[in-house]
Amino acid sequence: MSRSSLMKFGLTLLLIISYQEIGQAESKAQQTATGYVFHDANNNRKRDAGEKVLSGVRVSNGVDIVSTDECGQYQLPVTEDTILFVIKPQGWRTPLSKNLTPEFYYIHKPNGSPKTKYAGVKPTGPLPASVDFPLYPQKEPSQFRAIFFGDPQPRDQKEIDYIAHDVIEELVGTDASFGVTLGDILFDDLSLFESQARGIALLGVPWYNIIGNHDINYDAPNDKLSDETFERAFGPAYYSFDYGTVHFIAVDDVEWVVSEGKKKGKYQGGLGKEQMAFIKNDLKQIPEDQLVVLMMHIPLVDVEDRQELYRLIEKRPFCMSISGHTHHHEHRFITKADGWRGPKPHHHIINVTVSGSWWSGAPDERGIPHTVMADGAPNGYSIITFDGKEYNLDFRAAGRSAKYQMNIMAPEQVTADQLAETEVLVNIFNGSERSKVEMMIGKTGTWVPMQHQLGIDPSFKKLSESENGVKDKKYRNLPKAKNSTHLWHAKLPAGLKPGTHLLRIRTVELDGDKLQSGRVIRVLPAKETAATEVTEK
Repeated sequence: MSRSSLMKFGLTLLLIISYQEIGQAESKAQQTATGYVFHDANNNRKRDAGEKVLSGVRVSNGVDIVSTDECGQYQLPVTEDTILFVIKPQGWRTPLSKNLTPEFYYIHKPNGSPKTKYAGVKPTGPLPASVDFPLYPQKEPSQFRAIFFGDPQPRDQKEIDYIAHDVIEELVGTDASFGVTLGDILFDDLSLFESQARGIALLGVPWYNIIGNHDINYDAPNDKLSDETFERAFGPAYYSFDYGTVHFIAVDDVEWVVSEGKKKGKYQGGLGKEQMAFIKNDLKQIPEDQLVVLMMHIPLVDVEDRQELYRLIEKRPFCMSISGHTHHHEHRFITKADGWRGPKPHHHIINVTVSGSWWSGAPDERGIPHTVMADGAPNGYSIITFDGKEYNLDFRAAGRSAKYQMNIMAPEQVTADQLAETEVLVNIFNGSERSKVEMMIGKTGTWVPMQHQLGIDPSFKKLSESENGVKDKKYRNLPKAKNSTHLWHAKLPAGLKPGTHLLRIRTVELDGDKLQSGRVIRVLPAKETAATEVTEK
């Protein structure tokens, strides 16, 4: 055989081998996963003979959702980069990791994650013959509480310790059924996932995690691969589960975009087609009279492809959403101005952040930065009580009494003749445009309505300017003040007698909560006007 013939034969053989490999790859990409959902009676995570299989339990591959048949079995197509997960039904729980994060998933990545700065998933090998999901029965009342952390966002172990002392210690012994971190679990250093999770585990309740823009792999070439380290630590970046009578959907709305020809990417608010397909398939199986809670990192109004999601939820009479990301606390009501077509506005909560203003500001007596947020609210967390189709959010300031719900801004003293010109301003941390706020002096006065306003909290502005102006300080600057949506103002009533008075503020929140606080002010006698003699010359 001539040299050219040998070369042609070799090329043909290579092509045949290549096409065989492509065919094998396509065959692998079209594999079908099968398995069972079962009651793990002996708690060994294995399906043993005699253990009850569970029918009607939903299982997903991140797009499709199927229910187990009467034999407790499911079948789903998988690729070589698929996470299978069970959708926890009411009255059951999934296994928990040593850090109490739910382990409701199986990662199928035969070749593992691509190499990145922070490790992803190790090669998982061939698809098991049966991918089974154990469940355990538990009591789930229709009324329960859940903790929501916005952006703990520690840069290092020192700031993880801040979280432990500022928030975790006061929550130990909580009666909450579970907790959720609404993204930015960390501040870019993904090697700290384990340490952060260990601290939160001290609360003793299952803890779910939502992915944030500081929780992704910045060296990933696309959005699909940006979640690899998060997946290793916590499983799929989006999923759903039932607790009590409520259906929760964990949303990944952080889209990593790398433009062609560029090495560095950027994030934006986005959902993507696969996730939208999952949400659509998920909601098809949820009754319209069931409360649905969407949990995400970037506020819903900042998500590029939110209109498609709006179409799925706007006709549901019982649906709310909650996010973090912007480091302020706000109740936002989404209306037709943003393309919403529902019969009533959608309630979206931008949750208070654990890290406040990114652990900035002067340290307190514990050595922890006070980190007041730019809207004038303190750092902290929220506790939401769910009761059937209803919900009620309680704002909690870190390291403070549960009664600390507002900051009343009024002068220490005012002369009697200046009362009617002196303004009182109050920042009600969990307030909204639907709050009713009133002011009264003493116990026998008249409650006077206060006016809602959008503006800068002057106490935060003064604080930030003062602290940021310190030279050679050893703490981070506070951010520039931003407009607060929970400020109210009114003038003091004229006619108060000189003396010490209690200025009282009361509010009724949108969920019916009634809050009250006060501030002591002193009224001084009016200044005497000195007679001025005019001498004509």
